[in-house]
Amino acid sequence: MIADREPILPGSPLPYGPLAVPPANVPGLRGLLGLAIGVVVIAGLYLGQEVLIPVTLAILLSFVLSPVVALLRRLRIPRAPAVLVSVLFALGVLGGIGTVVGTQVASLADEAPAYARTIEGKIARARAYALERAAIFTREAPLRSAEPAARGAAGPTPVTDAVVSRARAVTSVRIVGEEPNTLTVARDVLAPVLAPFETFVIVLVVAIFILLQKDDLRDRMIRLFGSSDLHRTTTAMDDAADRLGRYFLSQLAVNTAFGLVVGIGLWLIGVPVPAVWGILAGVLRFVPYIGAVLGAVLPIAVAAGVDPGWTMPLMVVALFLVVEPLVGYVIEPFLYGHSTGLSPLSVILAAVFWTWIWGPVGLVLSMPLTLCLVVLGRHVPSLEFMEVLLGDRPALTPVESFYQRMLAHDPEEALDQAELLLADRSLVDYYDEVALAGLKLAAFDAQRGVVDRARATRIVDSMLAVIHELDDRAVQGEALPPEWRAPGAVTCVAGRGVLDDAVTAMLEQLLRHRGFGVRRITNEEVGRDRIGGLDFTGTRLVCLSYLELGGTPSHLRFLVRRLRRSAGAARIMVGLWPEGEAALTDSQIQQTLGADLYVGSLRAAVDAGLALADETTIEEREIA
Repeated sequence: MIADREPILPGSPLPYGPLAVPPANVPGLRGLLGLAIGVVVIAGLYLGQEVLIPVTLAILLSFVLSPVVALLRRLRIPRAPAVLVSVLFALGVLGGIGTVVGTQVASLADEAPAYARTIEGKIARARAYALERAAIFTREAPLRSAEPAARGAAGPTPVTDAVVSRARAVTSVRIVGEEPNTLTVARDVLAPVLAPFETFVIVLVVAIFILLQKDDLRDRMIRLFGSSDLHRTTTAMDDAADRLGRYFLSQLAVNTAFGLVVGIGLWLIGVPVPAVWGILAGVLRFVPYIGAVLGAVLPIAVAAGVDPGWTMPLMVVALFLVVEPLVGYVIEPFLYGHSTGLSPLSVILAAVFWTWIWGPVGLVLSMPLTLCLVVLGRHVPSLEFMEVLLGDRPALTPVESFYQRMLAHDPEEALDQAELLLADRSLVDYYDEVALAGLKLAAFDAQRGVVDRARATRIVDSMLAVIHELDDRAVQGEALPPEWRAPGAVTCVAGRGVLDDAVTAMLEQLLRHRGFGVRRITNEEVGRDRIGGLDFTGTRLVCLSYLELGGTPSHLRFLVRRLRRSAGAARIMVGLWPEGEAALTDSQIQQTLGADLYVGSLRAAVDAGLALADETTIEEREIA
C-alpha cells in the first residue's frame, strides 16, 4: 500500500523527488468478460456466415437504395410502390449489365483458342530469350541443353524400343459404370448455380422488407439499445446512415466513371469486348487496394493474345497506370476526401480480418462493416477503443502529443508537429495553445509526483531546443522607442519551478522579435543574496513567469518587493500560466502581491508590453 503524501502548501516548491507512480492495474473481471464476449462474437461471425452474409448484404443494399426510395417519397409516391420501383430499377440495371456481359463474352469465346495460341507462343519466345540470356552467365547451360538434342538425333535406343513394344502389347481396359439419369445430370448442372441464386433471393427479399419497415426498425433499434438516451442513439444512427450512404454513393459514382473510362480506353486501343472489361474493372474496384489490379489482369491477357507483339499489352498497362492513380489520388479526395473516417492501416487490417472471417465477400464488405464499428466506437463509451484503433482522428490531441514528445526527449518530432501546426497559426498562438498547455500537463504531473526533477530538466532542455529552432518563425515587430530597444529594457525572470525556465524562454523570444531589448535571468539570480548584483539601469519592464503557483505565495510577494527596490520605476508584470489562477481575477490577491500587471497567456504578455511602449511614445509626443 502506498503511504499518503504530505499536502502541498500554497507557494511551496513542487516535491521533485522519487517518482510516485502507482503500479499498473491488473485486468479485472470486467476486462476478462469483455475479452470473452469478443471471442464469442468473432466465433459467431465465423460460424454463422451462411446466415449473416446474406443479411449483411441486404442491409447494405437497403442503404444503397434508400436515397432512391427517399427521392420517390418526396414525389408523393407511397412507400410500397417506391420500394418496388427502386428494386425493379436495380434489377433492371443488373439485368442490362448481365445481358451486355453475356453477349460480349459469347463473341469472345470463338476467338479464345487463337488468343491462347498467341499467348503460348509469346511465353515460349520469352522463355527462349531468358534461357539465351542466362547462357551468357552460365557456361554449362548450352552444353546441358545440347545433350538431349544429341540423344534425340541419334535415334531410338534398344531400351526405348523394348519399352515401346511392351506398351503396345498392353490391353486397354475401360470401366463402364451406370448411365447417369436426368435428375443426376440436372443436379450436377444446377448445383453451382442454385447456391448463388438462393443467396441473391434472400438478399433481395430481406432488403425489400428493410426498406418497407425502415421507420419501424429504427424505432425498435432505439428502444432496444438507447431508449434512455435518445439523443445519443439518434446521433449514432444518423452518423452511420450518413457515412455509409455517402461512402456507397461516392464509390458507386467513382467506380462507374472508372469503368467507363477504362472501357473507352480499351476500345480506342482495340481490345476485344471492351464493355466487359470496363464493367469488370468498375465492379472489382469496390475491393480495397487489389481491385484495380485484378480488373487489369484479364484485359492485359486478352491484349497479349490479340497482338502478336507487345504494343497493345503495354498500352493497356499504361492505361491502368494512368487512370487508377488519377482516380485514387485526385478525384476521390476531391469528391469526399477522408470522409469515411478510417485510417489507412485500419483499412488494411479490416480487409485481412473480414477476408479471414467471410472470405472474398468479407473483403468486399470490409470497408462498410468497419465504418459501422467506428461509428459505434464514436458514440458508445464502452466501445470507444474501436474508434481509437480504427478511426482517422489523431489518438492524441496536439497538446498531449507535444507533451509526449517532450517526455520522450524527442524535440525533432515536436518540431515536425510544430511545422504542421504553424501552417495555419502564428507562433504565439502555437506557444499558448500547444506548448504552454503541454507544459501545464508536465507541471500537473510534477505536482502528482510522477515527474521527478531530472525528467523535468530534460523536458526543459527539449523545449529550449524547440524554441531555438523556431526562432525564425517569430513575427518581426515595428520600430519601438529607443529606450525600449536598449539591451535589458525588458527583463524576464523565471519562477521557482524548473519548468518556468521554458516559459520564460518563449516569452523572451516573442518580445525580442517584437523589437524589445530583452534579457532572461533565472530565479536564483533574483534571490535575496544575489539580486544586488544585477544592473537594472534602463529596465522599463520586469516580467515574472510562474507555471507552478498556487494561492497567494509569500515568496512571490517578497520577490516583487525586492524588484521594486532594485528596478526603481520599472513596471512589474506577472505571468500566471496555471489554468484558472485566482490571482488573474481576484483584485484582493493582486493588491497583496503588489505587481502592476497580471496576464494569463503569452499573447496577453506581448500585447501588454506593446501597450506600455505605445504609452511611452504618446507621452513623448505630448511633451514635444
